[in-house]
Amino acid sequence: MNAGDEKVFAEQREAFGRISALIDEARTIAICAHTDPDGDALGSGLALAQVIRQRWPQKQVTNLLADDDPVPRLYRFMPGANEFVRSSEYEGSPDLFISVDLPIIQRLNNGKDVLERAAKVVVIDHHPSSAPFGDVSLVRPDAAATGVIIAELALYLGVEITPDIANCLFCAIVTDTGRFQYQNADSEAFECASMLVDAGASPSLISLNVYQSFRLAYLHLESVVMGRIVTFDRGRISYSYATRADLERTGALPDECDGLIDVVRSVEGSEVALFLKELPDGRVRGNLRSKGAWDISSVARAMGGGGHKAAAGFTVEVGIDAALAKALPQLQAVLDAPEDPSSEAVG
Repeated sequence: MNAGDEKVFAEQREAFGRISALIDEARTIAICAHTDPDGDALGSGLALAQVIRQRWPQKQVTNLLADDDPVPRLYRFMPGANEFVRSSEYEGSPDLFISVDLPIIQRLNNGKDVLERAAKVVVIDHHPSSAPFGDVSLVRPDAAATGVIIAELALYLGVEITPDIANCLFCAIVTDTGRFQYQNADSEAFECASMLVDAGASPSLISLNVYQSFRLAYLHLESVVMGRIVTFDRGRISYSYATRADLERTGALPDECDGLIDVVRSVEGSEVALFLKELPDGRVRGNLRSKGAWDISSVARAMGGGGHKAAAGFTVEVGIDAALAKALPQLQAVLDAPEDPSSEAVG
């Protein structure tokens, strides 16, 4: 461990102490992640709730969904996934609101109303943020996933990492590292994953549910998206899209589309990838990925979203053609800028 690492972990331990104190003082606690939650958002939130209940069994802990949509089908296998409450249906004013896996308060969607009613707010995240919020904000952009931070919080608290907690956290880490294929799959992520397997996590169970249980409707949509992949800027940019009509025709669901960006990203020679999905309400959701040190998070921010250097996203009110017209020149500008070889991309 170098001096920089020692400083990061010392600051993390100090933040863990302050978070522990706020949990100790609270009676009611609400935990919420970002809109359109992924495996890290859901797994981290579920694991954190179980950690708190084990360490403080007298606390009333509620896992909230930022949206009115149900938990995405691929993640319903996680222990506790059937106990989520929609933020729009949560009427209480919690003593403590814990935001996990998001750097921008607006991405809480309906959860923002609950946060504003809370007495205290804690943020636990690994996305870079220019506008931190919360009474305690623990943000580690160097961490591979929020699940890594929650696992280390459990160890700090001396909580037993049960198989249920371990499976939630392993799912968080494996999905945010792209099955340990993204640039953010560092030694800390592997050490944490190993510890979770020792605690009872089942990599095969998670792989079966997240990566090997696609409905036929989704696979038909994937074939459509693959057939549309186009390269731009001398092959450096690959992109594709799915329309509302595609989803209706195939029967695929919007929450099944998260993995399609990796199909687009796999094009040989491409350095950045873009996948656009038209939502049922006409908005367009964009996913961005970078294979190298190129920082595509600036493009996501310019489009109203955010994320990491190598994995980011956005949602816009315009159609697919307009979104492409706006995003592609910005991605080209990123690739035309000098690459920083010392920069570590985070997925």
